[in-house]
Amino acid sequence: MSQSRPRSGAAAALALTAALTLSACRSDDLPGASALAGDGPSASASAEVPALRLVTSVQKGATDVAVDRELAVEARGGSIDSVSVSSPAGKVPGQVRADGTRWVASGRLEPGTSYTMTTVAAKTDGTRVSRTTRFRTQDLTLDEQTYPSVAPLAGETVGVGMPVIVSFDLPVSDKASFEKHMQVTSAPSQPGAWHWISDTEAHWRPKAYWKAGTDVHVDIDVNSVSAGHGIYGQESRELDFHVGDAHIYRVDAQTHQLKVFSNGKLLRTLPTTTGKPGFTTRSGVKVIIEKFPVKRMNSETIGIPAGSSEAYDIDDVQWAMRVTYSGEFIHAAPWSVGSQGYANVSHGCTGLSTANAAWLYAMSRRGDVVEYTGTDKPMTLTNGYGDWNESFQQYRQGSALS
Repeated sequence: MSQSRPRSGAAAALALTAALTLSACRSDDLPGASALAGDGPSASASAEVPALRLVTSVQKGATDVAVDRELAVEARGGSIDSVSVSSPAGKVPGQVRADGTRWVASGRLEPGTSYTMTTVAAKTDGTRVSRTTRFRTQDLTLDEQTYPSVAPLAGETVGVGMPVIVSFDLPVSDKASFEKHMQVTSAPSQPGAWHWISDTEAHWRPKAYWKAGTDVHVDIDVNSVSAGHGIYGQESRELDFHVGDAHIYRVDAQTHQLKVFSNGKLLRTLPTTTGKPGFTTRSGVKVIIEKFPVKRMNSETIGIPAGSSEAYDIDDVQWAMRVTYSGEFIHAAPWSVGSQGYANVSHGCTGLSTANAAWLYAMSRRGDVVEYTGTDKPMTLTNGYGDWNESFQQYRQGSALS
C-alpha cells in the first residue's frame, strides 16, 4: 500500500465521533506526577488540579488494528498540544480541533506495520504531560487487497468522449465507501457522475462531452479503505490527463457516409461501407478504444467459424481503430472501395479506402467520438466505452451514492 492521502475534514470529524465510542478505546488518567519536567507547578499545587484523561481509539499494545481504523485522541480535563504518529511506512498526519480537546488523523494506516503514537497535552493549570502508545496493524495478503488501475494514462491526451475508468483486480462490495474516496475534477469544471459497470469496474463521465482543452485530475484515494468482505484498497492512485480537440465522427449506414468534424467544423465527408444483412453495425455513440497501424483480423474472433462461406483471416488490415469490444473497427478496406458510398458489405466494421483510413487514423486518438445512425441494432453501455448511450439522468443512477 502507498502512503495514504488526507481525508476531508467532514469525513474525519464524523469518523472521530464513532472512534471515541469504541469499546476498544483506552483511557488513561494522567495526574500531575506525570508532567514533563520543568513544565508545571510544584507537586503540591498540581495535586489539586483535576486529572487529565487521554482517550485513544486504539488499545496500547494492540497487535491486530484494522487498517481502516480512524486514529483519534480526546483530552478530558485539558487540551492537546500535539500528536505524532510514526512508523517505518511514514508518518500519519492529523489535526487538533480548534478547541484543543480532540485530534483526528487525516491519513490511514498501512498493513503489518508498527506505529508509535505520542501525545503531548496540557492540564487546566498549564502542566504538560506526555503519553506514548504503541500498536501494530493487521497483516494483509494480496488476496485481501484490491488494486486500482486507471485509464486514461497519466499525461495522456484523449478525445472528448473518453470516460475515466477504474478497474479493480478484486471485487468491491462496499461501493459506496470506495466511491466517497474517488474524485474527478477538471478545469474548466464540468459536472459528471460515477457509474459502476460491475463489482470490479467503475466509470466516470461528464454530463456532456468534455470541452476541448480541458485538464482533468483523478484522485482514487482508496488506500486502506474497506471494500467489504475483508478486502481493502491496496493503493491510492492520482493522475492528470488532457482533453484535446473535439473530434466527432458521424457515420450514416443508410447514406454510407462518414462525416469528420473537428471543433464543430466539417473537415471531410468520406465514403464508407458498414455491416451487411446478418452483420449489422450497431447504431449509437461509440468511442475509439485503441489503435493499430496493422491488425490481424480473423472471423473466428466474432463467431464465424473457419471454412464457412463468411470466414476470413487477414494478417495486415491497416489503420484499424477499435470502437466496440465485440469486434467493430474503423479500418482500411481496399477490397470494398467499389461499394464504399453505395452499399453495406462488411461484417460489421466501418470500411474506408486506404488513403482515407490513413488520414483519419493520423488525426484520431483514444476517446474520440463516433456517432452511428441508420440501423436498428443498438450500441450498449458495456460493449466498449458505451457510456454515452444512456442519458445523464440514467447514467448517474449507476452511482453507489445515488
